[in-house]
Amino acid sequence: MIGTILNVAGILSGGIIGLVRRKPLAPAREAYFKVGLAAFTTFYGLRLSWLSLSGSFLQILRQLLIVLLAMALGKLAGRLLHLQKFSNRLGRHARERLAELRPGTPARPGEGFKICAALFCAAPLGILGAIQDGLTVPGYFYPLAVKAVIDGLASMGFVLLFGWGSMVSAIAVLAFQGTLTLVCAGWLGPYLGAHGLVDPVNAVGGVLVSSVALVMLGLKRIELADYLPSLVVAPLLTWLVR
Repeated sequence: MIGTILNVAGILSGGIIGLVRRKPLAPAREAYFKVGLAAFTTFYGLRLSWLSLSGSFLQILRQLLIVLLAMALGKLAGRLLHLQKFSNRLGRHARERLAELRPGTPARPGEGFKICAALFCAAPLGILGAIQDGLTVPGYFYPLAVKAVIDGLASMGFVLLFGWGSMVSAIAVLAFQGTLTLVCAGWLGPYLGAHGLVDPVNAVGGVLVSSVALVMLGLKRIELADYLPSLVVAPLLTWLVR
């Protein structure tokens, strides 16, 4: 659970810095952080996919085809399940609530906890990172380390609106992402590992993690939540091909 612990530490640290600093980051510095985080996200996402490919050239080619097919089928399943619409609805609700608040207004810790918990927990990078952290040995915590910085920067601004309520949302992140990681490490990982099906999940997960950078930089709008079923489709396709 190193990744989740880093994420919680990032939220708490960002909140403390925000309380001490009492002013948001300058746009130039925020853009600098955004580019740096996008670069790290791309590198560690593609690195995970690369480490998950093995064998001869034809075997690697077959694995890549499975990844592409799994993502296509997973996107279809995600649309049928309306995963991205649900994620968008959470984000839209949070933006509407934030629009009603301004710095200097009385802090509303309870409201801050609900909004920040929803935003931090519903992020696709958090779900992907928690799964990868649990499936790999040792845990591949780098995606969640990137999310820790992202959430920490967000927490610096949220704490000015909500006070300590935004920092308490770290408990929800610990419970949600930690549960995902522990389930993957204690049950799903050993089961997939016994059947040689961990690598397909990691290969797809790495591609999805790297695609987060495109969203961060505003280069392309990707419906990441709809692709989450690809993590289930990939091992099923690999098993069927065998």
